[in-house]
Amino acid sequence: MFAVMKTGGKQYRVQAGDILRVEKLAADAGETVQFNEILMVGSTVGTPVVKGAAVQAEVVDQIKGDKVIHFVKRRRKHSSKRTKGHRQQLTLLKITDVLEKGGDKTGVKAAIGAGGVAAVAVAAAAKPAKKAAPKAEAKKAEPKAAAPNKAAAPKKEAPKKEAPKKAAPKKAGAGADDLKRISGVGPALEKKLHGFGVTTFAQIAAWTPEDITDFDDKLSFKGRIERDNWLEQAAQFDAEKE
Repeated sequence: MFAVMKTGGKQYRVQAGDILRVEKLAADAGETVQFNEILMVGSTVGTPVVKGAAVQAEVVDQIKGDKVIHFVKRRRKHSSKRTKGHRQQLTLLKITDVLEKGGDKTGVKAAIGAGGVAAVAVAAAAKPAKKAAPKAEAKKAEPKAAAPNKAAAPKKEAPKKEAPKKAAPKKAGAGADDLKRISGVGPALEKKLHGFGVTTFAQIAAWTPEDITDFDDKLSFKGRIERDNWLEQAAQFDAEKE
């Protein structure tokens, strides 16, 4: 007698003695499993399953299917390709019996197959449960003698190093000129010039090309001193003082 059963989302036509590969079941080799989703037994067609029908099988082994290569390639400007291999986990079964009736009264327990779907019923003939070994009485830990506290020796504090004091910017003296009269010089720039020791028009008027280059770098002027004619303005303001 043959039957059509369903497991793992697939249908199989089986009869006693067949060797079958199905989606992995939660059962070990040597266990007996029972399939209760029987769509057809002989000439009896289920609606959708045949009540009371079942197929029993013995788990031969847990195996893997043939390797499948999955290759993806995108032929575009930013092309990419990827290769993956996969081997599906399967259960090898040997069909032992096809039950047309009484499959729901075999006294088997429901089990969960791979993927979380109720797929099979494992035979109740399980191994006798092992007796739990008597628990050993917990030994009381003896209090350990407290180690004598050693007086902590006072730590010598290392002398603190004083941070180097930053040199204060030079303050303009009583004879300093109002450098803000020069085109483009404001209070902030005048303060920077005082910090470099430049306080009078005469000093700016006496700058050499090397001094101009030096102050261009220090103040990030990029040729501003020559463009604004600082030397001529400073010479003029210095002459007005006289």
